[in-house]
Amino acid sequence: MMPARARIDEMNPDAAYTLLCEDDSVRLVDVRTRAEWSFVGLPDLIDASKRVWPVEWVVFPTMMPNPDFMAQLTECAAADGGMPRQLLFICRSGARSMSAAQAVAQAVADGGFRDDGAPTVLTNVVEGFEGDINGDGHRGRLNGWKARGLPWRQN
Repeated sequence: MMPARARIDEMNPDAAYTLLCEDDSVRLVDVRTRAEWSFVGLPDLIDASKRVWPVEWVVFPTMMPNPDFMAQLTECAAADGGMPRQLLFICRSGARSMSAAQAVAQAVADGGFRDDGAPTVLTNVVEGFEGDINGDGHRGRLNGWKARGLPWRQN
C-alpha cells in the first residue's frame, strides 16, 4: 500500500477567507507565536462559523521549533470534529506557514495521521496576517490579511 500524500498549494488571504466561509471542511491554522496572537491579533472567523486553530510553529521568545506542534495540531482537530481534508496555514508573512505545511505533508507521507484521517490539501496563505514591510518599514499596510480588510480581532 502506498503512503498517503498531501498536496501543498498557496492562495492569497482573500481567497483563503472565501474558502473558509464556503467550505465547512476547511480549517485555518495560525502558526505565529502567542505573543503575536496577543499583541497583533488573530483572524476572526465568526462569519464562517469557525475558530482559528492557534498552534505555534516556533515558541516565543526563543523562536525554537515547537516540539509539540503535531500533537497540538491533532488536539485542535479532535476538539473541532476531527482532522479536515484541507488545512490552511497562516503566519506573519508566509514563511513559517509554508514550513509548517511542509512538515505536515511529511507527517502525512510518514503515516502520522492514521487515527484521525490525514489532510490531503495543505495551503499556505501567502502574504500572511501582517504582510510584507512597506516603504516606511511597517507591516499590516501593504498586503496580508489585515491590510486586505479581512475580519480580525485582538484579545
